[in-house]
Amino acid sequence: MQRQRQQGRMKLKIVALILLIMLSAMALASHVQAAPGSWSSHVPSVMVAMSDRVSSSGPIVAPNAAQVGNAVIDRIQWRYEAPPAALVNAWLCHPEQCVPLNSMRGTTLALAGKHADAPLYFRFALMPGQRPVRIQGLQAIVNYQ
Repeated sequence: MQRQRQQGRMKLKIVALILLIMLSAMALASHVQAAPGSWSSHVPSVMVAMSDRVSSSGPIVAPNAAQVGNAVIDRIQWRYEAPPAALVNAWLCHPEQCVPLNSMRGTTLALAGKHADAPLYFRFALMPGQRPVRIQGLQAIVNYQ
């Protein structure tokens, strides 16, 4: 009788240990982020015609093959081309925030932690007195975790 009780307790301990391991594994799995990676996208040119009205590019989205999932942005590299004499204000935008761009190419960490599957877009406005310009070569490379 004593031996059966000991065996019963041992079985309960084993079952409890297995449940604890399973719960721990499930908790860890829910905190695992997507594997690091990157995606790149180009968008068509944008005509910027006014200083008091912003012109926006089309959405810059991750290609279907990127499988970004629940990943977050680590850093973004961008580039665009403006005519040599053009003076434009430029921003790179995420649905939650816009970042001013101080050159036609560069890298930003300002959008780190934002969802990597959200569409980005460029925004441009002319400086007062500038003639309309076409901005082209718009590209973003998103590194995510």
